[in-house]
Amino acid sequence: MYQRLLDHLTTAVLLLDGKLQVRWMNPAAEALLAVSISRVMGSRLEGLLGEEEAIEDVLIKARDAFHPFTQREARVIPMSGEPLTVDYTVTPLSADELLLEIEPRDRLMQISREEALTTRQETIKVLARGLAHEVKNPLGGIRGAAQLLERDLSDPGLKEFTHIIVEEVDRLRDLVDSMLGPNRMVKHSPVNIHKVLERVRALLIAEHPQVRIERDYDPSLPDLSGDEAQLIQAILNVARNAVQAMNDASVQAPRLVLRTRARRQFTLGAERHRLVCDVGIIDNGPGVPDSLQETLFFPMVSGRAEGSGLGLSIAQSILHQHQGLIECESRPGRTEFRLLIPLFMDGPA
Repeated sequence: MYQRLLDHLTTAVLLLDGKLQVRWMNPAAEALLAVSISRVMGSRLEGLLGEEEAIEDVLIKARDAFHPFTQREARVIPMSGEPLTVDYTVTPLSADELLLEIEPRDRLMQISREEALTTRQETIKVLARGLAHEVKNPLGGIRGAAQLLERDLSDPGLKEFTHIIVEEVDRLRDLVDSMLGPNRMVKHSPVNIHKVLERVRALLIAEHPQVRIERDYDPSLPDLSGDEAQLIQAILNVARNAVQAMNDASVQAPRLVLRTRARRQFTLGAERHRLVCDVGIIDNGPGVPDSLQETLFFPMVSGRAEGSGLGLSIAQSILHQHQGLIECESRPGRTEFRLLIPLFMDGPA
């Protein structure tokens, strides 16, 4: 029974000897380290976990002091080469036995960030609706007054000024409407995400022939339930933003990759979904400035002098209407926006 319990734990558990050599590990540890126990039996842990922070020093301290130690949010690099953030606890069982428990934290930290992002977006929506109400009412009065004034004016030159007032009022009204995001409900129907991406790709090639646009699709993805026109708008907004950033930075050989993948048993916000469509938009541009990372999806926030700051905000609003969200990871030379959309809209798993 104890073996069954250990085998079904989601926490990675390893048993090490006094020389920090692996004597046993459970399946969760094999998955975390991307190795099998038969391959690494007797190997030192340092060969399995390249460290950004010295886990071996903590193990030696626990062994020598015969006292358990816990480290939070440590960075380790398993044999897969992908850095991980983990919590780990080392407990001495005897003079020649150490129990090491490792709990991955990356996904939990990401879920917390996603929940915070969703909460901020909802707060912004409430503020934007209030702002729209307060702004559009006086704008309507100004527009009506300008039209009435135009009727009483005989001088064509003065009428031109009333035309300008009406046009500027209409422009401000449209700007406020844009801040609120899509003004119609999502019309759900089966959507082939690759058809959407091909439409976006064709538009980008026509607008920016100098940018190489590559495909990296997973053909096994099923259709999702959504609004094709709105999804095209969301993906196009993100992709155009990436292309414009590369153009502004005069990137040599600008390249954009459109990628699709499936993620299973994936949590979005507070809900876990059986299958999620992951649309990646990856560019080799200058990256998102650190000062914009936390506010990137807020309306009216832009890193470009001539940008309105509405494209990414609108895209995020569209994804929220599809029960999804947009994430961003950026560093100079590689920026990836991930659009995550549930493939089953009948609720969480």
